[in-house]
Amino acid sequence: MKILMLHGINHNMFGKRDPKQYGTVTLAEIDAQLQALGKELGAEVESFQSNSEGAMCERIHRGFAEGVYAVLINAGAWTHYSYGIRDALAILTVPVVELHMSNIHAREKFRHHSVFAEIVKGQICGFGVDSYLLGLRAAVSAAAHAQ
Repeated sequence: MKILMLHGINHNMFGKRDPKQYGTVTLAEIDAQLQALGKELGAEVESFQSNSEGAMCERIHRGFAEGVYAVLINAGAWTHYSYGIRDALAILTVPVVELHMSNIHAREKFRHHSVFAEIVKGQICGFGVDSYLLGLRAAVSAAAHAQ
């Protein structure tokens, strides 16, 4: 079971960027935790990060062609305005789980809205790195039930 983890804009700066919101964990550390949990759950997790909206859409298209079982996405700020990424995700026929380390509903008003909300299976936010791990568990479960 292959699960695609999509990390959005500025996530390559985790560990350096706004530690109050995101802690000091790095993207590599998040990916290592996802790999370890994926192995426990019988899933292969492939991670992809980009600061380019076009590259993100192309990776989503490739995920569709590859037949991934589910997609996890933390799109960062794109969550609130990227209709291009939303439309790419809408092409998918597998469960999509949106996640965020911070509680986007308790932050600035513009962060309260997700353009992905209508097309994703669910959203997990506010649990730091655990949002990723909870998201992976949810994606594996949803993918197993979808088969």
